[in-house]
Amino acid sequence: MNAVTDYNLIAPCGMNCRICLGYLREKNHCSGCRDDSKSYPAYCVSCIIKNCALLIETESGFCYECGKYPCRRLKQLDKRYRTRYRMSMMENLEFIREKGITAFAEKERVKWTCPGCGATVCVHREFCLSCGETFHPRN
Repeated sequence: MNAVTDYNLIAPCGMNCRICLGYLREKNHCSGCRDDSKSYPAYCVSCIIKNCALLIETESGFCYECGKYPCRRLKQLDKRYRTRYRMSMMENLEFIREKGITAFAEKERVKWTCPGCGATVCVHREFCLSCGETFHPRN
């Protein structure tokens, strides 16, 4: 499996770890929410969603399959990302449920590729970390 379709880089909440600042940065690099090596920031270690006991009971490993979906924590996270970063975890989860992880990864690859230099753009910044070009994700 290549990095674009690697299931381990799509968090249970629907976050595409490939576009997260923690994953893209070189110093204190995060390997993604599903990585067992524990190479992620302290705030991720204590993530309520990542550590949810109900998540273990799902076949898919995604929140959309949980009986409490969407839970309060996921709703809060989704609201913060929609407001600050123009991205929705719950829309991501619905896309994954309806069209599959491979289709989601491809959509994300297109959406978060810098048109200037071709690098993956960070969801947490309004510019490309590689070339500095202003970036607004395509839908």
